[in-house]
Amino acid sequence: MSETPQAPWQSVDPTGLFALLTNDLVGITRGRFFPLPLRERAVLKGCGWVPANLGLTPFDEIAADNPWGCVGDLRLRPDPDTAYRTTRLGEGAFAGMLCDITTLDHQPWYGCGRSFLRAALKDLETEFGLSLFCAFESEFQVTGATWAHAPAFSLQAMRRADDFMRLLVDALADVGVDPEIILPEYGQDQYEVPCAPRDALQAADKAVLFREVTREAARLSGLRATFTPKMTPQGVGNGMHIHFSLKDRNGRFVTFDPQHPAGVSERCGAFVAGIMRHMPALMAFCAPTAISYMRLQAHHWSSAYASFGLHNREAALRICPVAATDPATTARLFNIEFRPPDGTASPYWALGALVRAGIEGLRHGLPTPDLCPGDPDSMDEATRRQMGIRRLPGSLREALDAFMADSIVRGWLDSALVEGIRSAKQCEIDKIQDWTDDESCRRYATIF
Repeated sequence: MSETPQAPWQSVDPTGLFALLTNDLVGITRGRFFPLPLRERAVLKGCGWVPANLGLTPFDEIAADNPWGCVGDLRLRPDPDTAYRTTRLGEGAFAGMLCDITTLDHQPWYGCGRSFLRAALKDLETEFGLSLFCAFESEFQVTGATWAHAPAFSLQAMRRADDFMRLLVDALADVGVDPEIILPEYGQDQYEVPCAPRDALQAADKAVLFREVTREAARLSGLRATFTPKMTPQGVGNGMHIHFSLKDRNGRFVTFDPQHPAGVSERCGAFVAGIMRHMPALMAFCAPTAISYMRLQAHHWSSAYASFGLHNREAALRICPVAATDPATTARLFNIEFRPPDGTASPYWALGALVRAGIEGLRHGLPTPDLCPGDPDSMDEATRRQMGIRRLPGSLREALDAFMADSIVRGWLDSALVEGIRSAKQCEIDKIQDWTDDESCRRYATIF
């Protein structure tokens, strides 16, 4: 048997725990944990996992009618390329690997989000010679602070969180997340961190690590970081925006074409059109919890409608501005932002669903959608219909209905997984049906 690849923890004393992690349908990172001295065994053998774990709601309840029940066994198979480690987050090492979920004969399991994303990316490359270059930017809020209120976007707001932010930035650098900018946001004690763009699977891996490192850095600073979509019913929302661009087999960016309206290339336009066509059903992955729909409201810059816009923050798909004048630099920087996802979404499932929808647009040669010139909610219904603009689901119930009604989206998944999603969403809907909005915000904030 070959030796374990050189990993970030091998040159230091083995103290603490070593984690094998996966990220589920509601964006919660779960896993198994080993003493660091046993890490090599864990890397070589992986560990057991249970199918019904995928049926957990955010409240750790499993629907009685879930398709897996008490039967079945799986394996967490760590990917050495995802190894991470930092000693800044407490006395013991914060170390581990991200995993694929496989069957006992080492085949990808249909319920593994990481495998779902990888397969979608492979089809994109095989059928169209394209790959996806991505960046995630996440918003979160801090609770437990004793500092005074500071104006939005201000130096005061940044400096008061200096100790926490320095710890966060250093720990993120240790695990290779590479934040590009840290900014105090509009909301109370809200921050946003866009991370460096990468190939799509790596970008999703780093987005998972970003959340966990942020939570740990906050905890060790006497604070709590929450990625919940809404802290209060009247407050601002927290999103997880996905930026993407397309590259061909030669590594050339092909998202931009100056000969087309707004610079959107024909291939990019078809990719975007596929997302537009299936976007209501995609919310089962991108806005997967009941609290998500408090955020997806009109006039809140959170994309209440399936729409495509130029520099338009009410659009679900936004062409981002590029600070360049020469064509080569513009082509490299030109990207589309997908705004509906939030911090209850799995980066793997959300991005994988986006890729699958984009592939559908490419397969059918769909034309680039019309550009929405402003707030879709201010338009009359006839204009929206003419432009192909639709209201996104307004509740988890509506999102589940849209998912179940879209045979193309359901067709990307094993039938057992479709049933697992249906049963888990219904279980969550039943759980929260009598809660007030304030209670919902409070309960979800304690989880995410």
